[in-house]
This record gives sequence, C-alpha cells and structure tokens, in this order.
Amino acid sequence: MADTTVPIFSLADLRKGVDQEKFRKCVTEMGVFYLTGYGAGEKEHQLATDTAMDFFAHGTPEEKQAVTTKIATMRRGYSALEAESTAQVTNTGTYTDYSMSFSMGISDNLFPSQRFETVWTEYFDSLYAAAQETARMVLNSAGTYDAGDMDKLLDCDPVLRLRYFPEVPEHRSAEQEPRRMAPHYDLSIITFIHQTPCANGFVSLQAEIGGKMVDLPVVQDAVVVLCGAIAPLATQGAVPAPNHHVRSPDASMREGSGRTSSVFFLRPSTDFSFSVPKARSYGLDVSLDAETATFGEWIGTNYVTMHATTES
Repeated sequence: MADTTVPIFSLADLRKGVDQEKFRKCVTEMGVFYLTGYGAGEKEHQLATDTAMDFFAHGTPEEKQAVTTKIATMRRGYSALEAESTAQVTNTGTYTDYSMSFSMGISDNLFPSQRFETVWTEYFDSLYAAAQETARMVLNSAGTYDAGDMDKLLDCDPVLRLRYFPEVPEHRSAEQEPRRMAPHYDLSIITFIHQTPCANGFVSLQAEIGGKMVDLPVVQDAVVVLCGAIAPLATQGAVPAPNHHVRSPDASMREGSGRTSSVFFLRPSTDFSFSVPKARSYGLDVSLDAETATFGEWIGTNYVTMHATTES
C-alpha cells in the first residue's frame, strides 16, 4: 500500500469493534480516512469507469447533448470538459474545473444506453449501501448524534459522479494555474472517492489536515472517505468537513498526469433542516438569510451556470 499520513481502516474490523478509539480520534480530528473492505471491488470500479470513459471518448456531440441536463440543481448526465467551476461556486477564483464528468442519482437520470444504465445502477447501489453503513459508524463515533434520528438522516438523496481529469495543457500547469479544482468541502454527510493513479506518479488529490494540504495518494483496494458539511451539522461540530482540492502538475509533469475519480456523495434528503447560525459557527459558508434552512435551499445557492452547472 502507498505511504500516507491518513489512517487506513477496514470496514470488517470496524464492524467487530476493532480500532474504535483510533477511528473516533481520526474522525473528530481529521474528518478523512481510507477504507478497505467496503463491498465494491476493483472490477466494479473499473467497469463503471470504463463505461463512462468509453462514452467520453466515443459519444457523438448529439448523444452528449441528449444527456446534458438543463436543470441547474440537478447533478445528472454528462458535463463537458471545463463546463464547471468549483472556484466560482466557492468564490475563490474564476478558473474552471479541468475535468469532465458523468453523474447519476436515485431518480431523474439521463443515460446514453441501457447497458450504461445497468452497469451504473448496480455500481451506485453497491456504493450507497457501503456509504450508509460507513456514515452510521462516523456519526456514532462522535457520540453527539441522536441514534434515533439516524435512519431518517441516512434515507438519502445521493449522487455518484465519475470525473475524468485529462493531462493538463500548458496554460493549466501549476506554474500558470495551481489547481484543476478549487479547495472546497463537500455538501454531503460523507463522500467516497475511488481514484486511479496518475501514470507518472503525480499525486493530485489533497485534503487540509492541521492547517496543511496533505497528499491523498491512491491506496490499493481502498476509497478515501471525506466527511462532508452535514457531518458537523449532525454532530454539533464534533466532526469536521475538511477542505480538499485537486492540484495541477508542474509543466515537467504534465505528460502522464491524467486520472479518474469516482465520487459518491452521501447527501441527505432535500428536506433535512439545520440552524444557519450554528452552521456558520462550524465554519460553513451559508449565505441564506434565515434562522433555519433545508439542505435543498442550501444547495440551491451553491450552483452557478457557465456552459453547464457545477457543485462542490
């Protein structure tokens, strides 16, 4: 396995009660860890990734347009290269995300073929079950969440996104633009990230831990688990939502810097409600002018339109 300062946990061991104090400390201090044995295997990841990559490479403009949503708050279907800007969403810049993506959720999906739908639906269901179980462990470990509300919270509205980060052109190398995607926290309870490595060894994904951006390299047979913005809301601030970003390689490392990232956002239902003042006290950027708000209202303020729409 790759060397990393971020702990690696086995879901099977956590089920048995192994490493509970280490897990609690990691969750409440870092909000990020690696997880193995969570159900989905490398073959499943590869099949879903290959299916999307084949569409990215061979789908016609008309086919891609047919599965590009026009609804700003929906993360569905195809999003073209540089059609999104996390920097604009987070008010940290104007540069685009140097990636393209395909997304799906529980309903209202847009698929280019029946085979694509079958492969992705099976993959989605596998990740959903694993993410729910992992989120339950995360929230329980904090010791501040009412277990009686857990089932309702985990009846979610998740989103799966396959992002492809091609090799960056010269004007997007680190000397010109340091990032492929801006720093942000996820609008989720937790997020699973399954990465493929850059062929040249460059590590693109980093998370903020202890005030520093720390590499999150690929770990074989593991996903990165990031606690999202709903975690501090649900745990009275006990669990942080770490910022993370996707770096650009230096000009000398551009060749071989392409990678994919399969990202599963375990988002709550849109009617999940929270205290706006408490959210701000936890460091979350909520611009709504109200004492309480729903998740649906919050995500409605976190989208911008360029050629398409974007989300943290």
